[in-house]
Amino acid sequence: MTVTRAALRLRVEAALKRAPVTAILGPRQCGKTTLARDIAGTRAAPFFDLERSVDRSRLQQPELALASLSGLVVIDEIQREPGLFDVLRVLADRKPPRARFLILGSASPDLVRGASETLAGRVAFVDMGGFSLDEVGAPHLDRLWLRGGFPRSYLARNTADSFSWREDFVRTFLERDIPQLGIRIPAEHLRRFWSMTAHYHGQIWNGSEIGGSLGVAHTTASRYLDILCGAFVLRRVPPWHVNVGKRLVKSPKVYFRDSGLLHHFLGIRDRHDLLGHPKLGASWEGLVLEELVRIASEREVFFYSTYSGGEVDFLVRSGVDLVAFEAKRSETPAFTRSMQVALDDLRVKHLFVVYPGSQRFPLHEKVTAMPISDIAAGISGLLKGVATARRSS
Repeated sequence: MTVTRAALRLRVEAALKRAPVTAILGPRQCGKTTLARDIAGTRAAPFFDLERSVDRSRLQQPELALASLSGLVVIDEIQREPGLFDVLRVLADRKPPRARFLILGSASPDLVRGASETLAGRVAFVDMGGFSLDEVGAPHLDRLWLRGGFPRSYLARNTADSFSWREDFVRTFLERDIPQLGIRIPAEHLRRFWSMTAHYHGQIWNGSEIGGSLGVAHTTASRYLDILCGAFVLRRVPPWHVNVGKRLVKSPKVYFRDSGLLHHFLGIRDRHDLLGHPKLGASWEGLVLEELVRIASEREVFFYSTYSGGEVDFLVRSGVDLVAFEAKRSETPAFTRSMQVALDDLRVKHLFVVYPGSQRFPLHEKVTAMPISDIAAGISGLLKGVATARRSS
């Protein structure tokens, strides 16, 4: 099976045209290097892989080594040499610019020790994850959901090989990748935290409760969360705050970014395990979240919850519009009182119920059930579809 990432490549190409530095950020093994080598190959661009000792040697005097290069220059796993951020800032400010830099990172800049300069105003960011449903195709939804989007997990010969790959990924991530960032936490401690977080996937973060279960302070639990979010394997979703005269939940929700890793920690090996697991609905919710983040900046995605019962899984801010999404695993989603409360509280443009079926149909004047594959149309496309359906009816 071959999966092309044409849309992602177009985003990177567009970023390279508008900024002197383009950063592709995402978890290890999500395909960043493959994409970058594909782009570099068409330009015969110099490629520095900082996991290779020979390439690190070539950059022992980085300003001298990079200053003479022109065109596109690619630097992979840049978090291993955080001093390069300072050098790139200087080279990016040259007039006229001689080179454009494509840098790949498996950790957020905030997590990289020693990255004192942020390249603010000089860098375009492209967030990258595993395969999306739009890339693999709707007929392969179940495979993507069960195995997750990491290429080697998704493309494995069978489910057993996929599960084994994820176990190897987790071990390497904890025992090698995290220490390379200068983070000194015993791998087993972080594994226990990561495993426990799987059971809180899709729930409100409670650092005191999780810390108490682990026998650590809530501040330590929050630090562990920061690390795993910064390494792009967990995601926080902030609450939507608006003055509606109600008591609002103010802590974030926490999700696994990859459903395959979630299922690994939950011991879910096949479709039968998944369909019978208590976290089935939460797993579906996380899958919907990742598809939404691909069409909207993660800074524009929120959840809404009040102590009186009003709740919406996800709110996406699109310009002046606020669009709501509910993730429902049921094949026959229905309009609920909670949806009505949320509509009354938030006055959203529309609410979409994302379910695993193949047809789109109305549940209410402002509520539409839709397949998860429709998310790829984007917010504007979804709203246009609703308007078209109203006119035709």
